[in-house]
Amino acid sequence: MHPPAFTPDYKTTVARSPRQPLLSVENSLSEITGPTFGHGALGALDHDLIKNHAIDGDPVGERIIVHGRVTDQAGRPVPNALVEVWQANAGGRYRHVKDGYLAPVDPNFGGCGRCLSDADGYYNFRTIKPGAYPFRNYSNSWRMAHIHFSIFGAGLAQRLITQMYFEGDPLRDQDPIAQTIPDAAALDRLMAPLDLNAAVPLDCLAYRFDIVLRGRRQTLFENKLEGS
Repeated sequence: MHPPAFTPDYKTTVARSPRQPLLSVENSLSEITGPTFGHGALGALDHDLIKNHAIDGDPVGERIIVHGRVTDQAGRPVPNALVEVWQANAGGRYRHVKDGYLAPVDPNFGGCGRCLSDADGYYNFRTIKPGAYPFRNYSNSWRMAHIHFSIFGAGLAQRLITQMYFEGDPLRDQDPIAQTIPDAAALDRLMAPLDLNAAVPLDCLAYRFDIVLRGRRQTLFENKLEGS
């Protein structure tokens, strides 16, 4: 279900894709067993992207909740997984010196957060729905709205990376990066459905994004090309 490393429609892969077979490097014991993450390393607002970078007010844009569970292939919860997110603001611009898109930087929005999954594997973030943005692929290439996810296990070497998209996004069939995924079902698993049961009335909508680490229903991870 993974896209090939060399995908010319996503122009950057022409220079980035390897030309030689990949080498497998075994992890050391220290990489497999640690370090571990604890609640003491997280701030009270790390999971709240609306408040964790605010200076003199809330950021501009549609307020949303993103939540879900981290599980294995049997549906068993994965507790204490460090879940990190980063994203563009409501105008589609990242808070990064190399992002030159014409949308303004929001002074009250940093665009990143983190939390630990609880005993049931549950995590949640409050944030602003990111905007679509153009990128220099071909003449009119656009990224659909997305949030980047990083999931750490017990150690720094146990890291999985993916992207979450939003149900019903009209750019799904036009996004050159999303279209590198040859398996439509795999892309479906990256589309977070609207979850009105978790919405806050008169405040924000909610989207559910469950993360499955292994098995046939595994979430598509950018850096787990060997499969499950």
